[in-house]
Amino acid sequence: MSASRTKFYRDTQHGKWMGVCAGIADYTGIDTTFVRVGAVLLTFATSGWVILAYFAVGFIADKKPYGLYETPEDAKFWQGVRSNPKRSTAEVRSKFRDIDRRLADIETVYTSRNTRLADEIDSLR
Repeated sequence: MSASRTKFYRDTQHGKWMGVCAGIADYTGIDTTFVRVGAVLLTFATSGWVILAYFAVGFIADKKPYGLYETPEDAKFWQGVRSNPKRSTAEVRSKFRDIDRRLADIETVYTSRNTRLADEIDSLR
């Protein structure tokens, strides 16, 4: 897939108006309702500057490509990557280390001089 999963997109499919709040919610993993309420509160608190920022983001940001995430678990994974990429890489490294350790254990058992195991394998042939 050519679309970047770590980039911010306007989510017009789930958006109410231009999809900016839905895009922020998708990008951060926060519920869309909270993002919308926060945007309204910020609009009143900043005398309308948020409306200008909303329109700017609405015109600058790309629309979210259809089928960017294959499953909801995939979407959650990429939200975690965007929120804390260091933690995500550490998790991936940890999983690879665990797989490597397990493969080394299997290799040790398979290549050992365990005559009982060899006899059992021969009996299965």
